[in-house]
Amino acid sequence: MTAYLEPIVNGILLGGLYGVVGIGLSLVFGIMRQVNLAHGELMILSSYFSLLFLQLFGLHPLVTLFLVLPLMFFIGYLIQTFLFNRVMQRGMEPFLMVSFGLSIIIQNALLLVFTPDARTLKTGFIVKSISVFGTFHIPIIYLVNFAAGLVVLILLDQFMKRTYPGWAIYASSDDLSGAKLMGINPKRIYAVAMGIAAVTAAISGVLVGMTFTFYPHSGTQYLIIAFGVVIIGGLGSLPGTFLGGMILGVSQLAGGRIIGPGFQLLSGYLILLFVLTIRPQGLWGRR
Repeated sequence: MTAYLEPIVNGILLGGLYGVVGIGLSLVFGIMRQVNLAHGELMILSSYFSLLFLQLFGLHPLVTLFLVLPLMFFIGYLIQTFLFNRVMQRGMEPFLMVSFGLSIIIQNALLLVFTPDARTLKTGFIVKSISVFGTFHIPIIYLVNFAAGLVVLILLDQFMKRTYPGWAIYASSDDLSGAKLMGINPKRIYAVAMGIAAVTAAISGVLVGMTFTFYPHSGTQYLIIAFGVVIIGGLGSLPGTFLGGMILGVSQLAGGRIIGPGFQLLSGYLILLFVLTIRPQGLWGRR
């Protein structure tokens, strides 16, 4: 049992990171009913911003968040204002094409500026672990990721429920015509929502950079993870996204222990197919 307890515990903690990876994608879909294919690239862009501030000022990666978060909110706000808002009324296909084009632009810009070399956000957390009953070890970085994911989920949930921008976002999502009659400017609210999604992408990007190596093309890998997380949990559901992250993390690590490390991705997406079979709207999604 101990042999399986370790991947289950570590999978739950890794799921906290996966939850943060998927929250921004889920938020955009829940509010705008659109899928942002550039979400993974915004994550990796944040990783490189953190790396840049780390090299310039010698800051700890977590401290660089104080610089990266407002910068990414501004970028997300501008992207929605000048790109996505122009195609929102034309259906999902133009939005997908614009976001896909944006992802290619960001990816190639990162490749041009930072070269294709592997990078990481160096921190002492990566080499430290906690022994559990002397039988297995939990990496400290996994605990940091899970705690950060839980904090992001709680803060975002409270922001949506207790602030005027959060109420406006909910109103624009539920009844666009009614929101307009109440004096809400949907395009501005969508820009704020995209800025918040970019902030969650920034947090996940810094956490990913602290945990794994990353490249200019790594965004696609994490976009696939984000899709898996939000589909398992339910598109548009923030608690469901966090739950989906834990399920995907456990299924990957436990599946890797059972059928081999090379099949972690396969075992995770077998669980995804199983969830889609029994509950197509996701575990926390609405019909």
